[in-house]
Amino acid sequence: MKAMVYSEYGMTDVLELKEVDIPELKANEVLVKTYASSVNSWDWDLLRGKPFLTRLGGIRKPRYNILGADIAGRVEAIGENVKHLSVGDEVFGDISGCGWGGFAEYVSVCEEALSLKPANMTFVDAAAIPQAGVLALQALRDKGRVHETKKVLINGAGGGVGTFALQIAKLYGAEVTCVDSKGKLEMLKSIGADHVIDYRAEDFTKKEDQKYDLILDVVGNRSIFHYKRALRSEGKYVMIGGSSFLILQLLLLGPIINKTERKKMAILLHKPSKEDQNFLKDLYTAGKLVPVIDREYSLNQVPEAIDYLGEGNTKGKVVVCVEDSHS
Repeated sequence: MKAMVYSEYGMTDVLELKEVDIPELKANEVLVKTYASSVNSWDWDLLRGKPFLTRLGGIRKPRYNILGADIAGRVEAIGENVKHLSVGDEVFGDISGCGWGGFAEYVSVCEEALSLKPANMTFVDAAAIPQAGVLALQALRDKGRVHETKKVLINGAGGGVGTFALQIAKLYGAEVTCVDSKGKLEMLKSIGADHVIDYRAEDFTKKEDQKYDLILDVVGNRSIFHYKRALRSEGKYVMIGGSSFLILQLLLLGPIINKTERKKMAILLHKPSKEDQNFLKDLYTAGKLVPVIDREYSLNQVPEAIDYLGEGNTKGKVVVCVEDSHS
């Protein structure tokens, strides 16, 4: 099979399209023919080996040689202990807990990572949902308790996680302010943002007349004290992505702020969830959630797709079309 492979950390020039063996199945796995796989910030981080925490399990060389965590495709073969999937099933899921490998024509995946794809969902949309959608859902519902809030701000709202978070927050009845670059603001308004802020023109943390019940932070580009200032009393801050310095601040100072100022500062740890995938699938089927797809690339264009994501200009998701789903 063809796969985009890398054997050392670096920029996208270390990626090579190669012929490799189709992976062997374990008893609890299924072999999926990949039709689409979306690009996430984790792919960018794991490729470079930065921040250093991404090298756990592979200090000098990558632990996994094929990136790609979100996949959508068809089941081609099943292991002897597989109980719920059959050959021919159309599936999607986050396979980061199964060894990655989405940027390839085939991938072996543990059964529990996959959800059945509904007939009205395209392979491209299915590949866009798992990691970004689940992160947004868990940050809002579980960490942020969005159902208890009125005013939500999403910092870095124009990417994959942010566009899902905006739609989910609106479904819970929140008034949502989105912060991103000027070129993404019209798109954000078109999918439901009540207010938009160009971060280059305005600092939301300095607006004394605007405080928020919940801040969802996808980029983590400020100090913990700036975010604290923008929260109402008993407000919540949830970090999904950001700098190592901010992570350290949250770990050391977050518990103190939680106790002394009645403001909760938290970090969301990535936790793939089939249950949450299915929840998002139901929203999609009901027409309540629509992945925002910025660009589509072919398998041999994975380096260009990752470079585009790394530039920070994506509007929603970037998807790699590994195979024509109609072939």
